[in-house]
Amino acid sequence: MTMFIDEKTAINQAVEHLLTLNVNRPNPAPQSRLGKSNIPPSYWERRHIRRQAAAFMEENKIVPPTPMEELTALADRFTTWANIDAAYRDFAAVCLNNEAWKEMLAAIPYERRLLLLPRCLRIKEKCPAYFDEFGLLCQKCGLCAIQELQEEAERLGYAVLVSEGSTMVTNIIQTGKIEAIVGISCLNVLARALPYMEAAAIPGLAIPLLRNDCADSSLDMEWAWEAIHLTSEDKTRRLDLDSLRRQVGAWFTIESLTAILGRPQSQTEKIALEWLARDGKRWRPFLAVCAWQALQDRPVNDAPDLIKIAVSLECFHKASLIHDDIEDQDAMRYGEKSLHEEYGVAVALNVGDFLLGEGYRLIAELQADPEQKNEILRTITLGHRTLTLGQGAELYWMRHPRVLSLSQVIDIFRQKTAPAFQVALAAGVIHAGAQDDFGDILDSYSKALGIAYQIKDDLEDFESKADASDLKAMRPSLLLAVAYNMAQGEERELLQTAWQRSVHDNKSMAEIEKIVSSPDVREKARQLLQAYKEEALRSISELSNANLKGLLRRVVGKIVDDIKIKGWCREFETRNAASRPVGKEAAGRF
Repeated sequence: MTMFIDEKTAINQAVEHLLTLNVNRPNPAPQSRLGKSNIPPSYWERRHIRRQAAAFMEENKIVPPTPMEELTALADRFTTWANIDAAYRDFAAVCLNNEAWKEMLAAIPYERRLLLLPRCLRIKEKCPAYFDEFGLLCQKCGLCAIQELQEEAERLGYAVLVSEGSTMVTNIIQTGKIEAIVGISCLNVLARALPYMEAAAIPGLAIPLLRNDCADSSLDMEWAWEAIHLTSEDKTRRLDLDSLRRQVGAWFTIESLTAILGRPQSQTEKIALEWLARDGKRWRPFLAVCAWQALQDRPVNDAPDLIKIAVSLECFHKASLIHDDIEDQDAMRYGEKSLHEEYGVAVALNVGDFLLGEGYRLIAELQADPEQKNEILRTITLGHRTLTLGQGAELYWMRHPRVLSLSQVIDIFRQKTAPAFQVALAAGVIHAGAQDDFGDILDSYSKALGIAYQIKDDLEDFESKADASDLKAMRPSLLLAVAYNMAQGEERELLQTAWQRSVHDNKSMAEIEKIVSSPDVREKARQLLQAYKEEALRSISELSNANLKGLLRRVVGKIVDDIKIKGWCREFETRNAASRPVGKEAAGRF
């Protein structure tokens, strides 16, 4: 039996005894208004409500436990304060209660926590599991999320029970062996359990299911993963990433760059400085700073070498954009003329080369010891090499166009985007003095994150009607690959002309765009995005450093979910992550 860490622990014995005594005891939960308005919010609404709940609780400083009536009134105040639909009040109440308990739960060792999972996560018709008096005994068939959640929680040290009901929660609390609970269930069951947790003053985090129909349910795996791994050992969990990102962005004003790089003397230096200061998300510098901050206690502004590393990474990135725009013949960048359109190809090429030189100059000027500088330099040059191979594969395809499989498109993403993320993270880790500890994990994480980011970028191209979308430029596109695999007959033949770069009239291109941007195609792409996002989260499960692990988990959401895709507020309720293939397996489905 794998329900708990050890079969014959005191916890099992106590719970078994209590179940024998209380199995037929009626549920004495007091009536409350919670559980009445249980419309499940969408993915984006969940994220918004959770963020607002954190801000609200920070402002109001509510000390738990919170009596049910007070929590209900608090949820009503909150929905008005945050301008949230009152239909989501119950969900909001759960989020508020989570925020009240979060810091206390984080301080409790994993070995003193219980993960409570609902039976309805299983796919009932296919589930080979059976039940005993404790609940479901997972047979590890991999068809639902139960196996993944249970195995990871038990690896950390949790006790795990696959059951439900407020009576069970009460019994477990009464054993005195459990000091905190992470519970996943529908809003109705969570509402009935809250009074017991409040009465026992036991910290708990609750993750509501996405549906309340008690069969083949699904959940927000990202949220569950975050709750299970919450620990006070992660000193970065309260770090304001938005503030950190703004801090990094402030290094790229003309004034700051002049102080870092020196005052420009020539026209080439002036153009390069202006280009470096132009719009950009600064993800690569941000990643380097996050990795460093996870392993260091001092403020980033007190680390001049870190600032130079961050700026060097942006130099390399902006140089690659100049060269890419020339190679791809893109006329616009950041809503303005691309550099070669503004100054000509020759000047743009030279400025790109100059920025590469500036990046390497900054690395050479680091005050770090020679071994560390050499390792950062080696990491950057290897990443640079891989990136050019990815761009080269795309350029070769443009000269010899053919239909690419989804795996082939993703492989281009893996070479073009993932190396820059990996280099940024590695540079931050190396500068923090831990270059030998996390290499393979960072590599896997960066690959999954880079692919997810590029898929998001493809999706946003269609939503924003970007002038330089891959489809309009007839470059390899993930959505085109998905659409081609789904299409039949005349539609498939039309999409083949896009792959062959033989579309020469606006009418055909408009029809291709219509097919590629259809809801079904975008939904498949979103499933793939989510699969790689979850793969990035899984890849860091073995990280031993709690700060780096926690920060990288938060970075996934920050980068992949940075911009809301307009009109896509409906939650994509796919099967649980464990029943959905990831990576290349997911690519092979379509």
